Amino acid sequence: MIPSFGGLLYTAVAFVVALSIIVAVHEYGHYIVGRWSGIHAEVFSLGFGPALVSRVDRRGTRWQICALPFGGFVRFFGDSDAASGKDAEAISTLTPEERRHTMHGAPLWARAATVLAGPAFNFIFAILLLVVLVMVAGVPTDPPTVGTLKPMPVASAGLQAGDTILAMGGMPTPDSASFGAAIGKLPPTASVSYDILRDGQKMTVEGPFPMPPRVEGLSPQSAAIDAGVKLGDVVTAVDGKPIWAFEQLRTAVGDSGGKPVDLTIWRNGQVLHESLTPKRSDLPTTGGAFETRWLIGISGGLAFDPKTRIPGPAEAVGKAFSQTGYIVVSSLSGLYHMLTGAISSCNLHGPIGIAETSGVAASQGVMSFFGFIAMLSIAVGLLNLFPVPVLDGGHLVFHVWEAITGSPPSDRALKVLMGGGLFLILSLMAFALSNDVFCP
Repeated sequence: MIPSFGGLLYTAVAFVVALSIIVAVHEYGHYIVGRWSGIHAEVFSLGFGPALVSRVDRRGTRWQICALPFGGFVRFFGDSDAASGKDAEAISTLTPEERRHTMHGAPLWARAATVLAGPAFNFIFAILLLVVLVMVAGVPTDPPTVGTLKPMPVASAGLQAGDTILAMGGMPTPDSASFGAAIGKLPPTASVSYDILRDGQKMTVEGPFPMPPRVEGLSPQSAAIDAGVKLGDVVTAVDGKPIWAFEQLRTAVGDSGGKPVDLTIWRNGQVLHESLTPKRSDLPTTGGAFETRWLIGISGGLAFDPKTRIPGPAEAVGKAFSQTGYIVVSSLSGLYHMLTGAISSCNLHGPIGIAETSGVAASQGVMSFFGFIAMLSIAVGLLNLFPVPVLDGGHLVFHVWEAITGSPPSDRALKVLMGGGLFLILSLMAFALSNDVFCP
């Protein structure tokens, strides 16, 4: 029970930290743009329920941390609740100058900018975080150069740190793209010939298959996690048949049809045997569609860490934007395919699934955890732009209506729409939570 409790506590802490950062960024966007627009914030809250810590700043805003760390809100002057409902009775007693400092009495541009700022800050934060991660991790140098060799069950033979790879299996590799293309053309073998440049001299040496069946990442709620597979493990055989390439492992699992596969695993000199039952999963493709595959939750990588360089700011920003765009497109495509029934609705996860993912990401290192935070921040920003009353996107729809008609929806209509939006969101949360509990 003690190790289980420790794992549960670790997961809970990782989840609360990740969610609190994202919520703080989102709500600060609302707060600061509202302040710049002349709208006074009465309360800035991280979490709901009783306040554990609070203070009032010189502008009269109460900053507080509450007992239930599962969200947050900014309550502006004139709001009746955390969802920016209108306190019509209180607003009616205000002077025109005072009403200007409420969310409901401010100009349309100020209200729209304040609402849009929450999701916008989530996207800006994620892009900045991805830029930092790219700058810290670096990008592989061209031509590919060996940085550090990873522990493997077979010796790396002639490859050494600092070797520049000129060709692999007789195929030239002047850059990372050609190196990746060459990997796809190599037949799986125990060793591969590398043409290298070492200390100014060209030579040919033998080395491991460039993308071996080595565990570089583990997916949450996967067969590999359940079986206790660890980062750095090397799968040397599937159902007793030796393998040398990660593609062989992927193919064997994909062809299993969901039947258990017996893996022989090398771990720091020890040989282990594990039986894993693949799970059916829906994965995005480069064309925006999805494909269904059997997976055990293992991702691979190169047999060595390539030498890297620090990219320039423009290159790092470009990569961050590209990754953000991919996450947005994949998320929207996944939602569309779930609604049409093309993929399983079990792909929609609730708080338990997100918490497990945050725990796994945190256990795989700081880079992995902050990458997860960036991805979750994009998801939160995107979700809040959906045109559903209660969400920021719903408020923006109301503002568009006001811009077109010259007047906002009536208070009665707003109450009905907000109630419907709240019911929809709560229903979606309940459905996602049921997926966490009942989906395999």
